[in-house]
Amino acid sequence: MNDWPEGWNDDNRGGNRYGQGSASDRPESARAMPHVQRPVPPQQPAPSQRRPAPPRQRQVPQQPGGYDEGPQYDSGYNTGQVYGGGSGGRGDQGGGAGDAGYVQGRPAAAPDWRRRIKIGALVLVVVVLGVSIGTYFWADSKLKRDVDLSKVIERPKSGDGTNYLIVGSDSREGMTAEDKKKLHTGSAEGKRTDSMMILHDGGDGPTLVSLPRDSNVEIPSFVGSESGKKYEGKGRTTKLNAAYAEDGPELLVRTVEFNTGLHIDHYVEIGFGGFAQIVDAIGGVELDIPKAFKDKNSGADFKAGKQTLNGEQSLAFVRTRYAFAASDLDRTKNQQKFLAALANQTATPSTILNPFKLYPTMGAGLDTLVVDKDMSLWDLGQMFFAMKGVTGGDGKSMNMPISGSSGGNLVWDKAKVKQLVEQLNNDEKVTVSDN
Repeated sequence: MNDWPEGWNDDNRGGNRYGQGSASDRPESARAMPHVQRPVPPQQPAPSQRRPAPPRQRQVPQQPGGYDEGPQYDSGYNTGQVYGGGSGGRGDQGGGAGDAGYVQGRPAAAPDWRRRIKIGALVLVVVVLGVSIGTYFWADSKLKRDVDLSKVIERPKSGDGTNYLIVGSDSREGMTAEDKKKLHTGSAEGKRTDSMMILHDGGDGPTLVSLPRDSNVEIPSFVGSESGKKYEGKGRTTKLNAAYAEDGPELLVRTVEFNTGLHIDHYVEIGFGGFAQIVDAIGGVELDIPKAFKDKNSGADFKAGKQTLNGEQSLAFVRTRYAFAASDLDRTKNQQKFLAALANQTATPSTILNPFKLYPTMGAGLDTLVVDKDMSLWDLGQMFFAMKGVTGGDGKSMNMPISGSSGGNLVWDKAKVKQLVEQLNNDEKVTVSDN
């Protein structure tokens, strides 16, 4: 039985007959084997190729033993099936149908939303920062730094916290005849202090202390703000607002410090016109008036209950004195109440974050404010927010304690004033009452 594969016999399986498949004296061509073929002898002409060479042929590394890939072997690399190739046919140099399967455009990248959000946020921050810085310098340039506290002599030692002397003057600067008539300000020349308050801003809550304009005080030695000449004190007593009328803000600060022993850090003054403009710029101030009253001198005519006051009405409200029994003391309480309401309704997100309210309000107020030379816009902001805190939390408002009167002037209670000043200087909670 023959165990050899079909077609094999004793003649074609022996040693020296291997490879002699023909009668020719030439050796038979090397058999094609997968990936390995015998080299064609140099003298043997290369057999004709089965198909044209492709335009691009991938180089195959030479196999070990000196064998390489013959031209008759179709390895699959010359079919054109190379990703990104220009032709998909088998050796076809044209753009045949094979291109459809392999030549495709690069898909569009999806939007990088994370990167876009980061860039947008950065642009927004830059814009907000730029607007904020511009607004700060614009507002800071509007402050009238006309008061030089370095001219005040023999000043008491500074305590803890910050003390502001806030003055409402009857200045009619910049007002037309029609404005004066409308606001019932009269046409008196010069300016006088219509209200005076000390605002203490400390760690134990803000305290607002009103100084009645009729307070009986001593005018101390001082240096003239204009002349630079020193005027010796002679123990002369007069109303507090006379100090301002005599030599302006510097003498007023000197007089307040001398009679209280409290160091004044900053001075802020606003006139009639500016006060009314601020109120109108924020759209009015809502107040709850407990009792109806009228005053022909100030133009006040109010009913009891909640109501929104415009600039004209607000000025009449804080200036009214003749409609009350204790004229000056009742007026100072109304002034404290109104300023607290004004601060509460102005220092809100609806005003600060709304440029259509913020800029008119700042423009109206800053144009008429007079401050000391060392006061910054930041200091002014701190004062405003301290004013807002007077009626909330640990804040307190009061009049300077009064013990009686002399010649129509109100006399301070020296013992209570001393205790009040000690508590303010030590930044302690104020326990002194004004009764």
